[in-house]
Amino acid sequence: MSVPPADVCPGPGPDSDPDQIFRLQEQVRQLKEAVVSHAVVDQAIGVVIALGGVTPDEGWIVLKEVSQHTNIKLRNVAETILIWRRTGVMPPQMLAALEDRLGRPGVDGPPLDGPALSGPPPGSPRVSGRSSR
Repeated sequence: MSVPPADVCPGPGPDSDPDQIFRLQEQVRQLKEAVVSHAVVDQAIGVVIALGGVTPDEGWIVLKEVSQHTNIKLRNVAETILIWRRTGVMPPQMLAALEDRLGRPGVDGPPLDGPALSGPPPGSPRVSGRSSR
């Protein structure tokens, strides 16, 4: 007498288990979030590369170090850099960490000093004449 393979046996399968369905839905949600997060981080690395004249690997290291130095999640650092690229607004603590990392010896490319990071990036909208209410 032969036994059919386990994946062909009749009866309740893993897809009918509510806990399994929930776990799979959660896994899909996490994977979707990871894809979006990866895209945000890649774009921020591109900004760091353009600003600091660094390689992609060095751009990744810069993001990690800024994240560690400021105790801000990497994805949030990346999102802030992308917002800064559009608006010229960045929290002072993060700006200082980014300036420190890109101006530190050991990073290939020209160090960025004062004006390159202090003001809004070239081509970003200028916000002037507005009250800070």
